[in-house]
Amino acid sequence: MKQVVIVIGPGLIGQAIARRVGTGKHLVLADIRKQNAEAAANVLANAGFDVSTAVVDVSSRTAVQALVAEAAARGPVTGLIHAAGISPSQASPEMILKVDLYGTAVVLEEVGQVIAAGGSGVVIASQSGHRLPGLTVEENKALATTPPDELLALPMLQPDRVTDPLHAYQISKRCNSLRVAAEAVRWGRRGARINTISPGIVITPLAKDELAGPRGAGYRAMIEGSPVGRAATPDEIASLAALILGPDGGFITGSDFLSDGGATAAYWFGELGTVAPKS
Repeated sequence: MKQVVIVIGPGLIGQAIARRVGTGKHLVLADIRKQNAEAAANVLANAGFDVSTAVVDVSSRTAVQALVAEAAARGPVTGLIHAAGISPSQASPEMILKVDLYGTAVVLEEVGQVIAAGGSGVVIASQSGHRLPGLTVEENKALATTPPDELLALPMLQPDRVTDPLHAYQISKRCNSLRVAAEAVRWGRRGARINTISPGIVITPLAKDELAGPRGAGYRAMIEGSPVGRAATPDEIASLAALILGPDGGFITGSDFLSDGGATAAYWFGELGTVAPKS
């Protein structure tokens, strides 16, 4: 049986990573929309990859369990690429917390129960998590270790505390990196590793929509005012992912990698803090 890599959210970033690490393995491409998974499968299959598709709503533990069971039935699960999520302009604070925060916690827990020795995973978080002001030690621990099904009941995540989609997105992405740090301990008992990447603006159809939308001026200012002075391509994120997923990253786990062209540095210590959006 082939080794299996689960790819949740097989958009341009998910596909780019899958191309780097999926040769000779079976890729299970899962998305909440069947047509998205099938479109990705068509591209990758035509490029010679062995693929299958599945439909999953990460905010449903039952759906995630079904996906993991399907993947495990195909062979040893040695990889996870979790690139699914919704942005501040796409949904309400409640839905963002349910998908980006709770859903990621469930994926990490369920995949962590089957990940094979030598396996590795990556969660695509966001630079946005680095724009959130510092939390207390107690808040960090709560986001990192609270059982997933109790997460959304935390006082710090209630509607009176998280009042807008941007805040929901920021705290969800901060939670992703904290959660991965805690999960790395549990994954390590199985001989596996897990990390996050926090990208800046990456040129995808979604990013193009954002750049053309009401927040576009702020995002363009962020790109132009960053030290690198441009947005990223999906392949640049994939290059980093391939390192931390592969054997050269064997000593790396529980870590978050900020890959944003220096935008966060310029936000906190340069001029971007006065002109750029916090996401």
